[in-house]
Amino acid sequence: MENILCDVIIDNEQKQYEYGTTYYDIAKDYQKNYENDIVLVKIDGRLQELHKTLKSDDISTKAREISFITTGDAPGSLAYRRSATHLMLKAAHDIDSNIEGVSVLFSLSKGYFCKIKGMPNPDKEFIKNIENRMKELVAQDLPFVKKSVNTDEAIALFNARKMYDKEHLFKYRRVSKVNIYSLDKYEDYYYGYMVPSTGYLKYFELIPYADGFVIQLPTAANPKKLPSFVPQNKLFEVLEDSKNWGEKLGLETVADLNDAIVAGKISDLILVQEAIQEKRIGEIAQMIAEQPEKKLVMIAGPSSSGKTTFSHRLSIQLRACGLNPHPIAVDDYFIDREKCPKDANGKYDFECLAAVNVELFNKDMTALLAGETVELPTYNFKTGKSEYRGNKLALGKDDILVIEGIHCLNDALSHSLPKANKFKIYISALTQLNIDEHNRIPSTDGRLIRRMVRDARTRGISAKNTIDMWNSVRRGEENNIFPYQEEADVMFNSALIYELAVLKQFAEPALFGIDRSEPEYEEAKRLLKFLDYFVGISTENIPNNSILKEFIGGSYFNV
Repeated sequence: MENILCDVIIDNEQKQYEYGTTYYDIAKDYQKNYENDIVLVKIDGRLQELHKTLKSDDISTKAREISFITTGDAPGSLAYRRSATHLMLKAAHDIDSNIEGVSVLFSLSKGYFCKIKGMPNPDKEFIKNIENRMKELVAQDLPFVKKSVNTDEAIALFNARKMYDKEHLFKYRRVSKVNIYSLDKYEDYYYGYMVPSTGYLKYFELIPYADGFVIQLPTAANPKKLPSFVPQNKLFEVLEDSKNWGEKLGLETVADLNDAIVAGKISDLILVQEAIQEKRIGEIAQMIAEQPEKKLVMIAGPSSSGKTTFSHRLSIQLRACGLNPHPIAVDDYFIDREKCPKDANGKYDFECLAAVNVELFNKDMTALLAGETVELPTYNFKTGKSEYRGNKLALGKDDILVIEGIHCLNDALSHSLPKANKFKIYISALTQLNIDEHNRIPSTDGRLIRRMVRDARTRGISAKNTIDMWNSVRRGEENNIFPYQEEADVMFNSALIYELAVLKQFAEPALFGIDRSEPEYEEAKRLLKFLDYFVGISTENIPNNSILKEFIGGSYFNV
């Protein structure tokens, strides 16, 4: 409709734009008001890409509400990382079209660890050539072109391109259409939105590492500066081990898992995965038992890693090694609630170290190591105060403390305790399964879904509220846990290769309960789309001591 104007509200200001105007053009008018690049837009609360337009069928007496998403927002940062991945893959193809491809495997440092297929040890010059080609493509400011094709057409397309993992994935797609992104005729599939063009992708670096490379990318917290690359050798070793087990089991992608479910092999798969975890827990217990000076087993990990179940299972294995473990929760050393520091939003910050009575913790643990009898506190979460209920403890020759808390890897918590007496364990649910070779499953998504299911079951907290507080939880992890993970003596991966197919049936109803008008709707929509890739399975064959039972219920342990 030529020259017909649409009323819009942007930054609390009412404006008019012609129908057919792209949101990209509208964003240009407002970019000066934003510190970071505008890469996406929300229309009446619904996320859209900037190439979309004000359409004539949107005519309404009500003004459209437009808000912009920048690279400093989580959805914008994800779009940046997705687009940079496509840029890297295109550049690698341009440098050598005969390579079998590049696999994007898992997060490392602040980027993604990648391997070039058929090139087990790529030389630095080849990786630098890819980076230089990426910069050339950025300078050309080429558009990411999106098209929607039917699923059968997509399957044929990726078969022809020898992207068999994507062909395999679409076999299980219920929807009739698939979105394909093209960059200068290089086509690929991504689950999620992209930035408008390569010109937005100013910050990246390709760093040779191990038998591949890391594409280092900016974060939402600082989108205009690349973080320094920090080798995480222990984390890398755990992730590589998980990936190798996936390869041995023939389960590298979601489609591989779906195949196993459809073929009726899931019961055996569950037992094998649980056996692998139990074997590793037994190995950790044996390591501790062989070091009699280790009296303090310090366990830390991010939210929903399964720390409680892991602690119980480790304690059983320690008993099998002839030791007598005693659980200690650092949470029982919280200071009284009214004395707890508050965050920038005026809420109690239970994640910070200052929320813990560090001096009392050190005094009690030092006394126990000295052979004294100590009465341990219990924190009453209802009253917000510490109480003494006659819980006394003295350590004998074979006694050992199993201490769990988010600060356990930080020596500031246990500053007066001898390092020789500490054995540190970092636990996290490090998802080893990817959607396909270029679409990885973030471990944070797996943990969020775990927590959502557990919160609804045990605390009556809605999926909406879990999503709402997740960013705060993640900030606490970034400040208090991740900086210390490489200081652990061992790392344990609590993720189970089959778990998302189980969690799906619990998470989907909770996510569908989030109304379109709620600010958490877009995240719920993204997670629902993600879960749709999985064929669901029942819980009947999951052992009662499984870490997964901590979240879905029915655990043998009191968790």
